[in-house]
Amino acid sequence: MSDETVKDDAPESPELGPDASKADLKAAADEILKAAKAAEPEVDADEQADADEQADAEAPEEAEPLTPDQQILALEVEKQELRDQMLRAMAEMENLRKRSEREKTDARIYAIEKFARDLLSVSDNMARALEALPEGERDALTDGGKGLLGGIEMTQKELHTVLTRHGVTAIEAEPGAAFDPNLHQAVANIPSEHPNGTIASLFQAGWKIGDRTLRAAMVAVSAGQAN
Repeated sequence: MSDETVKDDAPESPELGPDASKADLKAAADEILKAAKAAEPEVDADEQADADEQADAEAPEEAEPLTPDQQILALEVEKQELRDQMLRAMAEMENLRKRSEREKTDARIYAIEKFARDLLSVSDNMARALEALPEGERDALTDGGKGLLGGIEMTQKELHTVLTRHGVTAIEAEPGAAFDPNLHQAVANIPSEHPNGTIASLFQAGWKIGDRTLRAAMVAVSAGQAN
């Protein structure tokens, strides 16, 4: 578009001299606004109707109000969801409480595990001292010897009582008892009068603390009776 065209389309401004009054300035401004408004393109009525229809189509539809039955059903669903959430929360709290109690119990029981393991060597030495003196020779001991022997037996018994009081118990390993690899350590396989696969004899006592094996019992496993 040329500069001449722009000049032809633009509304002409009335010429005002430096001595123009306020009324003249207002009249000139009104004339310019009127000319500019007349120059604006007219909007077709059909186009305006189409634009309004499109705007209405793009506007989100308002949800229809729920019927009383639908409202009751929605509330029932919400109530069930809240009830399920509450039950899950209660179950989690109960599991947390049980786990906390179990951890406290384990901490109390297993806190002495290392100390108890160290005491086992004391019990073993007492057992060896008693086994070193055959039953048939004990009657020949002097009164002092018998007193020493009795003191060892009492000390060993008291030690086992204290260990038991703190949850440390001996593992059953009597001849003929079932062999349990979680509790027993097989160091030999020998013929015996006991059924095959059972314990034939005990070499060293085993101990457990709570549900843990502190030291497995060293045993010989029966291979059954020799032919």
